[in-house]
Amino acid sequence: MNSPHVPATIAERLRVVDGFAQEERPGIVERLRSLDTHLTTYPASATDLELSIKDRGRPGQKVTLECWIAGQTRLVATSAKEQFSVALTDVRDELRRQLSDAKTRTEPRNNRHLRS
Repeated sequence: MNSPHVPATIAERLRVVDGFAQEERPGIVERLRSLDTHLTTYPASATDLELSIKDRGRPGQKVTLECWIAGQTRLVATSAKEQFSVALTDVRDELRRQLSDAKTRTEPRNNRHLRS
């Protein structure tokens, strides 16, 4: 018997580390929630996301959002924007683009029936 596909979501799979307080997590999850539409095609058990920040509040601040999906190359989105909310939006949009690109790479290109 196959186990049902439980889709990956930001709320379930995101870890916030290095530079974040746990009480910030709900706001971060809400800001990144639009990634769910790209993540739900992957099983939760095979997907992990991690958000970190280096030099928070100082010049040179760097926000990094990493995504691991079993069987695929690790995806990494970074932003050096000084304002945290802008940097978070930046990494969200970059990871969304990378997830779309990864999905496009795995679709059959030579099967006319699947392309239409």
